[in-house]
Amino acid sequence: MTNLQKVRGIMVIGLLLLSELAVTGYAQDTRFTITENKTDKRVDISIDGKPFTSYIYPDSLMKPVLYPIRTADGAWITRGWPLVPRAGEHVDHPHHIGLWFNYENVDGLDFWNNSSSIPKAKKKKYGEIRHFSVNKMFADNNKAELGVTAYWITPDGTKLLRQDTKYIFSGTGSMRSIEIAIKLTALSKDVSFPDIKDGLIGIRLTRELEYPSDIPEKVTDSNGVISGIQERSIKEETGVYRSSEGKEGNAVWGTRARWVNLNGTLGGEPVSVVILDHPANIGFPTYWHARGYGLFAANPLGQKIFSNGKKALDFKIKAGTSAVFKYKVLINSGRHLSDDQVNNEANEFKNGAN
Repeated sequence: MTNLQKVRGIMVIGLLLLSELAVTGYAQDTRFTITENKTDKRVDISIDGKPFTSYIYPDSLMKPVLYPIRTADGAWITRGWPLVPRAGEHVDHPHHIGLWFNYENVDGLDFWNNSSSIPKAKKKKYGEIRHFSVNKMFADNNKAELGVTAYWITPDGTKLLRQDTKYIFSGTGSMRSIEIAIKLTALSKDVSFPDIKDGLIGIRLTRELEYPSDIPEKVTDSNGVISGIQERSIKEETGVYRSSEGKEGNAVWGTRARWVNLNGTLGGEPVSVVILDHPANIGFPTYWHARGYGLFAANPLGQKIFSNGKKALDFKIKAGTSAVFKYKVLINSGRHLSDDQVNNEANEFKNGAN
């Protein structure tokens, strides 16, 4: 049994038996619950008794991720493959799992593209982000909060960066949100982030929320097994990006914006998925690496390719110092969010105390 098969089995059990698997929990009698399962290396977050998302860090993944992420009605906005394959999913980019944070070039190592699919002989070119500890779990009727620490590690085991992440999960009615604050601290030496395309925060979306395309691609069959090349149906793919600057569809890619709103239909229901950039972030407003095939990402550090060479940012964190990145993800079901509604959310995020 491969490592990927093992983690698939763990994920299926975890998704079906969420409450029974909880080893330690917090605030089980409130609207929000947060439970840790140290054996299966996951922390589960539920709202009103329904699973919302999980922070997972199995050994077979090269980074911790939030996976899956659901709407208030329980529909997955994230792709299931490769952990829990579902019928009709595209099988490109095996490192695109759930919601993650990493970068393509950190001191010459590729953290973004690393996955269990990389041959062992090539692993020396890739870095890993390894979960270290759960520092805080809190839940009440208004939110759930998770604090964790992870390390960015070289192939020889050297720790380059400590990552301290604070997640705040909230939501009422049809809205769900994830607020993320990530503090990266360089340890024994300066750490460089040369200007490059792939980064920094990303979500891999389910097929229904991809941008319509008629380009044939590999997909999974009804058993979740890769079944070969299949014609794509634009009726299945409904996602359309819209930025705070009024750009839409593929035109959003490579442009700067305070936020991007992906509107689509999921299970016949209107859904909006939004990523908000924070004004305190480096490179604000960020460039958007938003792709039609389902990659929804913001990259403030890779400016050269997005600006056609007009701008560049070779970012560096000096030894013993830190950099903080803040983002907020909104998931609304039942109706699409308007520009005014997203602007209001962005202003609240900007002025919030968290």
